[in-house]
Order: sequence, then structure tokens, then C-alpha cells
Amino acid sequence: MELSALRYLQAIARHQNLTRAARELRVSQPALTLAMRSLEKRFSATILIRGRTGVSLTPAGQELLLHADELFHLIERAEQRLHNLDVDEVGHFVIGCHESLGAYFLPGFMRSFHKASPRIDLTLWNGNSASVVDAVVRRDVHFGLAVNPLPHPDLVLLELCRDAMDIMVLGDGRKKRSLTMELAKDELRRGPIIYAARVPQCQELLHRLAADELVPPRMLSCGDLELCKSLALAGVGVALLPRRVAEYGHPGKLVRLHPDLPFIPDTITLIFRGDAQRTRAFLRVKDGLLKHGHSLPPIA
Repeated sequence: MELSALRYLQAIARHQNLTRAARELRVSQPALTLAMRSLEKRFSATILIRGRTGVSLTPAGQELLLHADELFHLIERAEQRLHNLDVDEVGHFVIGCHESLGAYFLPGFMRSFHKASPRIDLTLWNGNSASVVDAVVRRDVHFGLAVNPLPHPDLVLLELCRDAMDIMVLGDGRKKRSLTMELAKDELRRGPIIYAARVPQCQELLHRLAADELVPPRMLSCGDLELCKSLALAGVGVALLPRRVAEYGHPGKLVRLHPDLPFIPDTITLIFRGDAQRTRAFLRVKDGLLKHGHSLPPIA
């Protein structure tokens, strides 16, 4: 069934006259009559009653008119909503990231973004970087913040900032920073080394330390980076942590054990689908995330 037939029905109901309705619609009267017969055949019901002075709707016709009015109202609403998406900063988006990454990246971004764009709603989704990438591919997440994501044919990858998985220890004034390499290695060998076993960069860094015979007998595996950080702040041992994770909330408390020890460079990347609809709201979120990422100070 074509929507034009329902438009014709609305015009006939307004004018109660086929000739005047045809004139308004700029169609021939036979075309109008043919459309009404098509509706009657489609719904197996009589829609119009023809009289000497015009036409009127049957109860079935009145019922169909009611649904036609509702249908076109929904279409108009949809058109307006789509128009607003293109010209207004209105929408809802999901941002996915690892909890530890989000803990230092999102507070500043969310604070400024909510003030600047009060009509854009943001929801957060948490998972490791691989899960975030998968969620963006599945369209469960609009924007992902991921560490070292691999290229994907469906995704756009834009660099936000740099970080590094490093060997961090509770600072002791200038003493820790001025450790000789031999003293730093001795501290590593004493242990324990605190690390998040499920983080690939931690595993890679441990392999490098093992190759240099710097892995101690005592190791302390944790479920996540936040617990590693808390234990390191308590002076429990040396921790494998991203430098930005070590710094946020406790600036200067955790320091690199030694600059010449191995570390794993990280690139924090914004990802989204290449076929995402580029509404004004979408671009506002994307540009806001990029601006905030580029504004973060370089890592020490």
C-alpha cells in the first residue's frame, strides 16, 4: 500500500468532495477514485459513501483515517528528530574504556563536556581494550578509548595521547630518582613485583625483566591496575603501572624506579566505526574527546 493513498483519504475527509480533493492534491479525479478502490480492496471494507452532494466516510473509513493521521504524525516526528540530529547538538552516545584509563581521562572531559553540551547524553561502558574494540565493532559502543588497538577495516583510529607501562615505586624524596642502576636492579630482585596478570603490557614487561634476570622469587599478581597502584602507594613493593595511572590522584607519589629499565610504550587511541552517522552531536563528542586527549600533558 502506498502512503499517497492515505494522503488522498485525508484530503477527501477534509473536503467531503472528490473534485475539490483532487484539485488540492493536483491529481485527476479518476486517479483519486482508483486509489480509494485500491484501499477498499486492500482492507476488504467500504471506505466511502457517495451521495448527490459529495462523499462521506463509512465507520471503516473513519477508523482508517484515524490510523492514517497517527501514521503521518509519527512520520513527521521522525523527520523532525532526524532533522534535529543533523542541525542540533542532541543525542545519546556510549563511551567505552578500561576503568583505569577512564579514571584519569574522563573526569576532566566529562566535566567540561556536560557544561558545553547539556543536550547530549553520555553513558559509560567498561572493559579491557580488546573488549572495547569488539563493542565498537558490534555497535554497542559509539566511541572507544583503547590502548594500542590493532587496525580494523570497519574502524577509524585517532591518537589521543601517549603513555607507557613502567616500573613504578613509592617515591622517597629525591632518593628514588637518584638510584644507580645496580641499586634499582637490587630492589627489583628483592621484590615483590606487583602486576595485573590480565594486562598484556604487564606480561610483556615481565618477559623483558625475566630476560635480564630481574624477576624476584616473590611476585604479587592482582586483578586490576587500581589494586596494584594502591599496594604500591602503601609501599608493598615495585608495581608495573602505566605512568598516567600512577600519576592521577597522587601526583609525584609514585616514581619510575629507573629511567634505563625496560618499559612498554602505549598509544591511547579514540576509535569509532567508519560508517557512523556524522551528526552534529556525534562530531561534537568526537572533537571533544580529541581535544581533551591532545590537551593532556606529556608523560614524564
